[in-house]
Amino acid sequence: MQPAARMPPFGIASAVALVCGVTAVLLWPTVPSRVACVIALLAGLWMWWKAGRWRWTGALFVGLGLAGLHAAHTLSLQLPASLERKVVTITGTVDDLPEHEPRQTRFVFKVDDAPTQPDPLRGRRLRVSWADAGMTDRGSVQAGQRWRLAVRLKAPRGLRNPGGSDSEKHAFARRIAGNAQVRHPRKAVRLTEARGLQAWREGVSGRIAVAIPGDTSRFIRALAIGDTRAISDEDWTLLRANGLTHLIAISGSHVGLVGGFFALLAYGLWWLVPALARFAPRQVVAAVAATGGAVAYTAAAGFAVPTVRTALMIAAVSLALGARRRVSPFDTLALAVIAVLLYDPLSVLGAGFWLSFMGVAWLMWCLPQGGRQPVREFLSAQGVATIGLLPMAVLLFGQVSMAGPMANLVAVPWWSLVVVPLSLLGAALESLHAGLGTSPLRAAAWCFELSWPLFEWLGSSPFALWWVAESRWFALPLALLGAAWLLLPRGIPGKPLALLLWLPLLWPDRQLPAHGTAEVTVIDVGQGLSVMVRTAGHTLLYDMGPAMRDGFDAGERAVLPVLRARGVRRIDRAVVSHGDNDHAGGLETVRAAFPLPSLLAPEGVGLEGARDCVAGESWTWDGVHFRFLHPTPYFPYLANDSSCVLRVESRQGVLLLAGDIGDIIERQLVRRDPAALVAQVVVVAHHGSETSSDPAFVNATKARHAIVSTGYGNMFRHPRPGIVRRWRDAGATVWDTARTGAITFRLGETTLAPETRRQTHPRLWDAEQRLAQGRAGLSYRSD
Repeated sequence: MQPAARMPPFGIASAVALVCGVTAVLLWPTVPSRVACVIALLAGLWMWWKAGRWRWTGALFVGLGLAGLHAAHTLSLQLPASLERKVVTITGTVDDLPEHEPRQTRFVFKVDDAPTQPDPLRGRRLRVSWADAGMTDRGSVQAGQRWRLAVRLKAPRGLRNPGGSDSEKHAFARRIAGNAQVRHPRKAVRLTEARGLQAWREGVSGRIAVAIPGDTSRFIRALAIGDTRAISDEDWTLLRANGLTHLIAISGSHVGLVGGFFALLAYGLWWLVPALARFAPRQVVAAVAATGGAVAYTAAAGFAVPTVRTALMIAAVSLALGARRRVSPFDTLALAVIAVLLYDPLSVLGAGFWLSFMGVAWLMWCLPQGGRQPVREFLSAQGVATIGLLPMAVLLFGQVSMAGPMANLVAVPWWSLVVVPLSLLGAALESLHAGLGTSPLRAAAWCFELSWPLFEWLGSSPFALWWVAESRWFALPLALLGAAWLLLPRGIPGKPLALLLWLPLLWPDRQLPAHGTAEVTVIDVGQGLSVMVRTAGHTLLYDMGPAMRDGFDAGERAVLPVLRARGVRRIDRAVVSHGDNDHAGGLETVRAAFPLPSLLAPEGVGLEGARDCVAGESWTWDGVHFRFLHPTPYFPYLANDSSCVLRVESRQGVLLLAGDIGDIIERQLVRRDPAALVAQVVVVAHHGSETSSDPAFVNATKARHAIVSTGYGNMFRHPRPGIVRRWRDAGATVWDTARTGAITFRLGETTLAPETRRQTHPRLWDAEQRLAQGRAGLSYRSD
């Protein structure tokens, strides 16, 4: 009888099980207890080593325990509620390349682990913002410097919306303990000059900028050392439209080029001096040299996941060569996955982890190794990457690049084989002495400029990007199954049927309201307002949130992602309640993405293409009636008090959008038409300030739900506690977007209970949950 085959300890099964264990913990809304994590980790290690063909279960338990311990430790490092909005003095090091913007500088700051620092902040990383307040010191901030700063602390909070990026997840994955705003900037003291790896990166970046005049230097800096600070939002939009974001920052292929170059140097040296083979075989030395070059370049790139993955794969091959063992490509990939996750389980929270490893896995599975038709295999690789990675790209980014396959056919060989090597050579020479790398850097810029007009043309096409609405949980597994089916060898029957498995992901149910009902989403835009109202066949957008001087644009960061996640194809009518920035700031961004055939605003607001909203004007969409209650005809423009007040009446429910009207206008509305104010849901005027929510108005609405749109920790302290009590005393449940994220409910259904983004999509890194525990007198505990 044959003995049971033993499963290799670091094979594909173990890698997949480890990924599943880590991902399961990080998708769970709460952290398991530390005791359970330690037990799972120890039991998993024993099973992984001893369980034979069942050792994959050990890898699964190791993933569960390790991810739980990392998550608990990372959360314990985050800013305690007791320090929220406190001003403290800290000393530490600029830990990343600072981002210099016109009105502020932002950088990661690692606080010294010393007794002189505030105890809850010792050794922790903060995201610091240094605003321009008439001083110049912020412009001299460089990576690797040590500073003493007075800062105001805030939890690492972010907006929570359908389709929007999760900045809280980003902070959690990067171990950012909190946000900080520099106070008393003239008292900031630079303690030491720049030094270390990050200082070297910034120095080389500056030399590249000097060597290459013009705008192209920003791309060469990104390709050479991963410095993407100068790449604008418009650049990223164009790169996403072309599917080229994986190339413009340092990717695994760049590390492979450097590793191959070092291997060739070692081969050449051993060929020139054959006597060296007495000390070490040429093949082993080349592998070690490739590993050393890959690791060095990975460090220069800031240890991004794609570079770490490639460096680990090269190291795995080198280890196998040193041990005189043959290792299959899949085992090499599995070893790299295991090494990355054991080093940092939280890396699964980044898109780069999934795209990097899945891309390589698809190519290994579908393409022959060592073929003799490089052009045909290159074209096949593009097809495999397009089909195989499309489901994950849709899940991660909510979009499909229709121009991507064609753009990559040009960019991959041209950039990887021409532009990148010249950029790397120039950067290496510049690191030795300023000016040495000027010629190769300018050659790289010239070669890059040759291809860029093609990508501008492709990316400007209206069909370049296809936005996809949010789908159900089962859509991704079905799409991956469909991709695997399509990529099976020729002759497999029923391949056209595989396309049906993509439908739930690419054409998801948009869950449109029934006739006579309306779906209302109060978008989390921070300190401002934006409300989307959908009927069975129409969409209305009321306000577009703020656009701030520091570069934050709610239209781009919140409103557009919600529209796209809900599958909105057009905006039939837009209303700007009044001209203040917190309501109208995002208008131009929204208008650039969605034509607005009908735009209404108060008379005198001065918006191009807008016509007046006037009390009494009404229309009906799909059984839902809309009517303006204010301003009256010929009402002078008085900013807040001129806000367009809109009543939305469905079959069984009414919504009242009050803009920023004050108590004087509210009392006028009560006297003029109190019956029109009765509504089940009211978006509270002026974000819950003391100048609004007049008692007579509050009582006249008879609201069941009062929604306040505010930014967390806003300087106006909205909503005011007295206003919240007033609405509650009148029988309404008060909801605040700062704590709940986006709020969605259906008008016209028997139940009106809103759904909040933080409730429907709970996350273990949720800052609001942790701060709520702190407000209740609780400290975070993982057990």
